[in-house]
Amino acid sequence: MLRPALLSEPLNRRAWLRTTGVVAALGAALPATTALAAGENNAMASVTQIVDMSPLQQDISRDFLIGSRVAWQEFNTRERARGRTIQHLVVETDGSARAVKAAWQSAVIDPTCVALSGCVGDATAAAVASLQRIPSSNALPLVAPWLQREWSDSENAVFPAFPDYQAQIAHAMKSLAVMGVKQAGVVYATPALQKELSASIALASSAQGLKLQTLLADKRPAVPPALILFIGGTPELHAFAHLVGGKTGSHCYLIALADVNLQVLTQLGGVPQNISVIVTQPVPVVSSGLPVVRSYRTALGKLYDEPPSQHGLAGYIAARYTAEVLATLGTNVSRTGALAAFRKRTDQQIGGFLIAYQGDKLSNANVTQSMLTSDGRIVG
Repeated sequence: MLRPALLSEPLNRRAWLRTTGVVAALGAALPATTALAAGENNAMASVTQIVDMSPLQQDISRDFLIGSRVAWQEFNTRERARGRTIQHLVVETDGSARAVKAAWQSAVIDPTCVALSGCVGDATAAAVASLQRIPSSNALPLVAPWLQREWSDSENAVFPAFPDYQAQIAHAMKSLAVMGVKQAGVVYATPALQKELSASIALASSAQGLKLQTLLADKRPAVPPALILFIGGTPELHAFAHLVGGKTGSHCYLIALADVNLQVLTQLGGVPQNISVIVTQPVPVVSSGLPVVRSYRTALGKLYDEPPSQHGLAGYIAARYTAEVLATLGTNVSRTGALAAFRKRTDQQIGGFLIAYQGDKLSNANVTQSMLTSDGRIVG
């Protein structure tokens, strides 16, 4: 197991990519997974974060993981004197079913592990949630995963913190309706996404009185609609933006869900001048004055030479939520105690970000939007 030293100076994205690139290469070469631990030698317990580092997910996962690391380091620095530190274990995978199952099994058999926290991305989080359905007398709570798809938690072991695709779609459709839009295009980056989300999108558009035209991801429409709902990740959106944009044609707005990272989109070279990108996100905008956002930005600036991002903030909130519930157990943190504590589903205010439930579903929808303008600025 690799145990990197605590950070003594900010770490920038280039250095991070070099470090995790080596780990990803090892993960691809080995049959199992590669684990990294944030150094807490005398921790009373550990949590495991399973991270999908496959090519189409790694940018979301890296930002999310950085945010989680920041929060765990904050928590352990504050709680060390009280003897209540938590070891943060990270298992990086290639997103395959075999690797995710091996990562999950490594957490289940670890007697110190009391929870799975902030598993990312969506497909990996869903795979872990499915594995949680395997009968066990020693179940782990799955806390604040990046589980974007709708999920039925029959085992009462999944504790979401972020609004899912359905809430994001409803927010995007409502925004279009408020703008007076009656027609828009919709593009699915993959057939799997179309199969999974087309019914939800049709329902949400119908509720808002919108008519949607389905477009192909790899073919430029003769006359691109002024607004297009894009379902997919950052690389796919970047390619589609350059397909529909260009020197000619009217301005087009692409509206994407939370799997698009605007910071990474700018690093890929941005989008054509007649394209603007609006992204829904299940966390506050990173320019918000909420205490949790200020705390995240301050801590991120101390530890990493990185711009704040919505995925980093989500990872930070995921770890904060996990840590604050575990802290209610004092110094006697066990797997059964942790599961019981999360099953109470007590409302939590994480620096102004409310996590509240009605039954096993989130009862609040913290959905916001940010925009990458045609001149390369991120607004919101």
